[in-house]
Parts: sequence; structure tokens; C-alpha cells
Amino acid sequence: MRFPLLLVVTCLLGTTLTLDNGLMRTPPMGWLAWERFRCDIDCKDDPQNCISENLFRDMADRLSEDGWRELGYVYVNIDDCWSSMNRDEHGRLQADPMRFPGGIKKLAGYMHDRGLKLGIYGDMGTHTCGGYPGTPLDKIEIDAETFAEWEVDMFKYDGCYSNATEKEKGYPLMSKALNATGRQIGYSCSWPAYQGGLPPKVNYAMLGEICNLWRNYVDIQDSWGSVLAIVDWFFGNQDVLIPAAGPGRWNDPDMLIVGDFGLSLDQSRSQMALWAIMAAPLFMSNDLRTISSSARNILQNKMVIIINQDPLGIQGRRILQEKSKIEVFWRPLSNNNSALVFFSRRTDMPYRYQTSLGKLNYTMGSYRITDAFTYKTLTLKDTTNFVVSVNPTGVVMWFTAWMMVVKASMARPAPLPRTWWIFWAAGLTAAEYR
Repeated sequence: MRFPLLLVVTCLLGTTLTLDNGLMRTPPMGWLAWERFRCDIDCKDDPQNCISENLFRDMADRLSEDGWRELGYVYVNIDDCWSSMNRDEHGRLQADPMRFPGGIKKLAGYMHDRGLKLGIYGDMGTHTCGGYPGTPLDKIEIDAETFAEWEVDMFKYDGCYSNATEKEKGYPLMSKALNATGRQIGYSCSWPAYQGGLPPKVNYAMLGEICNLWRNYVDIQDSWGSVLAIVDWFFGNQDVLIPAAGPGRWNDPDMLIVGDFGLSLDQSRSQMALWAIMAAPLFMSNDLRTISSSARNILQNKMVIIINQDPLGIQGRRILQEKSKIEVFWRPLSNNNSALVFFSRRTDMPYRYQTSLGKLNYTMGSYRITDAFTYKTLTLKDTTNFVVSVNPTGVVMWFTAWMMVVKASMARPAPLPRTWWIFWAAGLTAAEYR
């Protein structure tokens, strides 16, 4: 199987409009409480891990002091179980007074003082998934105004305890209400996950006009099986999902679980690399206070983050599935670069996979290769066979730069790589392409 470049052109020609709030032009990055801390509200017996302002302050301190913020991890996102069980006398949501005695606005200020942003959670239904007060249709405007008054920077809108008709009305209404507040609030929609994630039930063109990112599939769990299931679904449906994504509008395969309990070192690298290829939001859900140095190194890998944050915003695809259980993924990047991932589904031993860039549909020429995890470099011609050794359930990830070569005897410039069609389809001039 050779990479069908025409599909990339089609993606660009068929892109949807984007939510007009100017936010999240590259995939958002940060920390999210849910997978690691769930709905732990036992602050009496588990004060270090319960959902409270102390937990989010602790994570903010780590993001701002341990090198995360400078790499782009700026959101600190509250998930379910933060609120009181009752609205206040004015009908407004309020934080649980025991666990958040300072209130959400003060917590937002704590984030902003450290160069970070605060995200918060709500639900379309009468109740959140955890049983707390929801934001049904008649509460959308007041809750949007409340979040803006609290100086919240991102809002995740879940869909428990609501029906399809309510979702169809509520998700666009919340987008309109958030924009009407005058505050820039990134908007995460869980709508597609409740509709099965695929057309005709999911209208991705419309989602791109109302949401900055959206959950497409089931919640991630702390296991390799869960990561694989998400990878299989996203790349199995890549022809539908790739055109939906782009600057300001992202498919969200859910949280990074690197640094928790369920992944090996190789599997952790695999999740990070594949999320980068997918142009996925990078929201860690782990304990930054106790994270291991090996997990930190993976999550703070600058080259993988550069690939994830590429401003073109084109979601990558799986281009090969070999009988050897090696799979190859490719993503086009800015400045005529690209990313390659060689991923092993084997569980027995490292596999030596042989191929060439030409066989992977790269155009004629020489390429500067940098291994994203070892930072070793080499130069390869498209015709040169090479071997990569891929560990079981592991990856090799390459940043690939095309090296323009012009022969002195030639009156015309060297041929553009096949990816020039991407830029042509996007309407870029030759000067902009160069």
C-alpha cells in the first residue's frame, strides 16, 4: 500500500469552517484531572488526591516550576465532581465550599499568576456523569456568564443524562453563549462520542464551526488495551476524521496516561508518538508531583511536541499495515518536513523492519532524518534501503526533512517533493512554499 496523496489534497480542499474565537490554532496542551483522580471527594482521608483546589494548585505549581509550561502545557483542567450539589440562591453553579473554599475565580487567578489557564467541566443533562448539577438548555446562558465571570479559559461540555434532541440544540447554544460573554473560552464538546463518532449521525463540518475540540470515542482507561482500542478506532476511520481536524478544531482521542500505572516505557513512547501523529490535544492525566523521570522525559520530548504542534495542523494517517505486525504512520508538516512512526504490534521481540523512503512514497532526493527519541541523525536517499529495530509494542519516530539539491547542469530547480500538492491545494504560492 502506498500513501494516497490525493486524500491529503482532498482534506485541504474540503476543510470545514472554524469556530471564530481565535483559540487553539495548535492542539491545546495541559493537565486534566479525570483519568488519574476520577471523582475522589474524600478530602478527610485522602487530602492529597481528592478533587479540591489544593490538587489543582499543586499541579499548577508543577507545571510552572518543572519546565512544563514553557513546552506548551498551560491548561489545568477541572473535570467532574467539583461543584456543590445545589446551585446558589441566584440559580448559579457554585464550587463545593469545603473542597474549594476560595472559589473558582480565585483558583483561576492562581493559574493566571503562573502563566497558566484554567479549564472547567459541565454537562448537558440534568446532572453530570458523576451526579452533580448539570447545565441543561435553560441554564446555558447563566452558566456561560458565570464561567466568564470566574475568568475560566476552557469549558468541557459532557452529555450524560441528556437526549439526542437536547444535544442537537445545546451544543451550538453553548458555543454561542460562551462567545457572547466577550471572554475567549476554549470549547470542548463531547457530542460526537455520544453519537458513535461517525457520519451520518456526526456532522463534523458543523462541529468545526462551533467547537475547538471534541471527544470522538470512549474514555481512555489506564491500560495498553485501552490505548490500542483508541488507536484502532481513530486510524480505522481516518478518512472521515482527517478532514475534520485543523487549526482551531481538533479530534480528541482523550488523555495521555503516560506516568500512570498501565503502560510500559515502550508503550508510553507509543502513545505519545501516535497522539502527535494524530495532531491530538495533549492533556496529561497523571500525578506530576511523583512522576518518574522516564515518563517526564517522554512527555517533555521537544521534538515530539514540535511535531504535535505543527502549525499546518494536518492530522496524520496510517499508511501501511504489514503482515509482520509493523505499522507505518505519516504526517505532513510545515516547511516541507514530515513525521514517520514505525509501530510494532508484536509482543515477542524487537523486529528489524526493512524499507526505503521511496517505498513509503517519498519523492526522489535526500532527506535529513532525526530520531525523535534518541536525537540521532542520518541522511538517506529515497532509494536507500534502511532497517529500523522496533521494540514490542514500541515505536521508532522520525522527523524527516527534505534536502533540496540542484545540479549545476540543470537550468530548472530540483523537483518539488510530492507534498507540494498539499501547498498547492491550500492556495500557497511558490514563495510561501519555499
